[in-house]
Amino acid sequence: MKPLVLTLERRPDQRLDASALIPDRLAGMTAAQIAAIELQTTRIRVTAGDVCRIRMGDPQQVRLEGACDRLDLIGHGMTGGAIVVESDAGAQAGRLMAGGRLTVAGSAGPWAGSGMTGGVVEIAGSAGERLGGPLAGETTGMRGGVIVVRGDAGERAGDRMRRGTILVEGGAGAFAGSRMIAGTLIVRRRAGAHPGYLMRRGTLVLAEGAEALPPTFVDCGVHDLVAQRLLAAFVATYSTRSARIFRDPLRRFAGDMAVLGKGEAFVPVAP
Repeated sequence: MKPLVLTLERRPDQRLDASALIPDRLAGMTAAQIAAIELQTTRIRVTAGDVCRIRMGDPQQVRLEGACDRLDLIGHGMTGGAIVVESDAGAQAGRLMAGGRLTVAGSAGPWAGSGMTGGVVEIAGSAGERLGGPLAGETTGMRGGVIVVRGDAGERAGDRMRRGTILVEGGAGAFAGSRMIAGTLIVRRRAGAHPGYLMRRGTLVLAEGAEALPPTFVDCGVHDLVAQRLLAAFVATYSTRSARIFRDPLRRFAGDMAVLGKGEAFVPVAP
């Protein structure tokens, strides 16, 4: 069956809240009911019908065409189905996702995958800062699921991550994996300064190293662990390029010793 297609006809004058445009909410709705959904973030009322052409189809397969960085909260709280964004997404794409799949053909803004507990978010371009991280006042970030970024990630990717896996095929900004509580963050290209800052637990893999690990990480030597093979098999499902990281032994650092110190950071062995 063909997907339900919403085509943004023009760049909106204000940021729009797309959290209602998910399979869970759209199931059983008519075109008129979908058109009446309010998307505004200011006092100026904007409905889906004001800014989108609607082509009915299977609500479990939603396609957003012509999207832009002013369309926030795409996939917010979805528990099943699939959303495909044919261009860029705004802030907090996939926030609080519990299931389903969100695919962004372009880039995504900050806080993509924030607070998600399940499902898969795939971003073909780059992601903004605090990928999978918490909003202000929240104590934990991502708590499950998988995020795959084919490009680069901004600063503080995986901040306060509690569970789940983040795969970044490009590089990452400063403070990657900061304040991690658990979970796995893999960065295929080089990371910025201070990766793993105040990390308590979890696994941070930096395939091309970083500008500098914090001095409170302890060198534990070179390892070729069975766990690497298991992790590679899981990662290969989403990124074969990232899975190749685990072919060779890696140097393991324990930290951050400034806090609990039960985390680990893997970097390539120096030639």
